[in-house]
Amino acid sequence: MYILGIIPARYASTRFPGKPLAEIAGKPMVQWVYERSIKAFKHVYVATDDTRISECVSGFGGECIITSPHHKSGTDRCAEALTIASNETGIQFDVVVNIQGDEPFIDAEQLEAVVKPFGNQEVQISTLAKLFAPGEDVFNSNSPKVVVSSTGKALYFSRSVIPFIRGVEKNDWQFKHSYYKHIGLYAYRSNVLQSITELKQSPLELAESLEQLRWLENGYNIHVGVTSMESLAVDTPDDLERVREYARKFLKA
Repeated sequence: MYILGIIPARYASTRFPGKPLAEIAGKPMVQWVYERSIKAFKHVYVATDDTRISECVSGFGGECIITSPHHKSGTDRCAEALTIASNETGIQFDVVVNIQGDEPFIDAEQLEAVVKPFGNQEVQISTLAKLFAPGEDVFNSNSPKVVVSSTGKALYFSRSVIPFIRGVEKNDWQFKHSYYKHIGLYAYRSNVLQSITELKQSPLELAESLEQLRWLENGYNIHVGVTSMESLAVDTPDDLERVREYARKFLKA
């Protein structure tokens, strides 16, 4: 099975411009992500529309693909990068992994876990989830939740807490049910990736601002693997300081 790892990287982020180039313990964030991803997959590319990022990637010896500046999501950028990578290498990739460029400490085990389900030919899309820890804010709308079927398929993703537990105080819900936080790491069969990027935005997606709901609404299945590893995403400059502190401790260990 040929696997293609793609790290979408935009410079013009509204909340944090230039985020992929932010320095963490002497290296740009995109380098941290790339070096950890290449431990899991042979073929890894950064996909960007910005020359500053492409020059940075070339500078540390990474592979980069220049994509259109008009993509609305990382998924769309991955689809274009797949076409370019296939043409350049002559390889027909079976699975594409969309690796978040703002998680500098993504673990190779997580990357391997998200592609493992593709041994089952029925799996179209794969992602990961983690059990909310005791005391963690399950009501945080910035931490999407996922409800999973008994066969490991996603039933629904939401910024709200689902299921609602009737007759129980909200503060006690986590004692009555296991809630799973969605980890935004995706893998897709190549033909499925090309197909979902042609779909129009759906009502549920627009309501929750979660693109994976478009795929569910259109009948695609999403396999959900469970991980015990926490992700460290950088969405804001404040997050960056937290990750820099973690990096200092990581390098001392």
